[in-house]
Amino acid sequence: MKRREFIVLIGGAAAAWPLAARAQQALPVIGYLSPGSKKEDDYLVTPFLRGLEEAGFVAGRSVAIEYRYADGQHDRLPALAADLVDRRATVIVAPSTPTVLAAKAATATIPIVFQTGFDPVAAAFVSSLNRPDGNLTGVTTLVEELAAKQLEVLHELVPMATSVALLVDPAFPLAESTTKDVQAAARTLGLQLNVLHASSERELDIAFATLTQLRAGGLVLGVSGLFNRRIEQLAALTIRHAVPTVYHNREFPAAGGLMSYGTSLAQALRQVGIYTGRILKGEKPGDLPVVQSTKVEFIINLKTAKALGITFPISLLGRADEVIE
Repeated sequence: MKRREFIVLIGGAAAAWPLAARAQQALPVIGYLSPGSKKEDDYLVTPFLRGLEEAGFVAGRSVAIEYRYADGQHDRLPALAADLVDRRATVIVAPSTPTVLAAKAATATIPIVFQTGFDPVAAAFVSSLNRPDGNLTGVTTLVEELAAKQLEVLHELVPMATSVALLVDPAFPLAESTTKDVQAAARTLGLQLNVLHASSERELDIAFATLTQLRAGGLVLGVSGLFNRRIEQLAALTIRHAVPTVYHNREFPAAGGLMSYGTSLAQALRQVGIYTGRILKGEKPGDLPVVQSTKVEFIINLKTAKALGITFPISLLGRADEVIE
């Protein structure tokens, strides 16, 4: 190769690098703000990416995603949200109530797509479900409305139990309303209800030791970010203490827990992905009605039932959306 040809070749390659970099920078950026860790959030990220692809966007090819994880430390969320704003994210995804609050406080202009178990109007996330009118929209799921039903399912499984327990995280905003709902359901069913509290990993161990002392015949796990991040630990604790337990999402029986009765978070995050894609295409969040996800799943783990010496009645098996064997 002649020297002149070599110089032209090198010059052309050097010019191509900035072009490639600019092309990469031109991709719209999604900021994904999570209260948990990457490992804990994988089961939510997967359906979110699926919904995003349904809307026409593939991560790393037609859109870039900046993930920010608080690793269970909610006090870090405001700074992580501010960082996404500083990086000029095109859309911010907030898959939990604490992240919605942090993102909303960080920006009034960047579109935010949320998933929450709260009433988004009562929480002042949006002005109305049909016309959000601001920079937020997303999906709301059933949470506290299902706690009493979970106790009913538990009672149907262990009808001879006269004493049951409810474990709640007092730091979680819905803990008080969930407790009242389950207490009312327990009175209707003629059950003695013991309410236990846990806001840390250490307190979970203490709560289960107390549960054993109370000889409760079953347990309802309240909704909590802490509990969501400790699914495997909770499943193991319920088996170790041999207590039939119901939780609100599929990940609990998938991790070895007995059963779950609750809204499909996977379906909710898929819809979040679809809405995110629609906003990337130019739609305004204020014009996208908040989706009320009402699909409820009943999941049973028969392997765990066998380990606990429990036989599910046909009436419950017939209502199950999924049976893990």
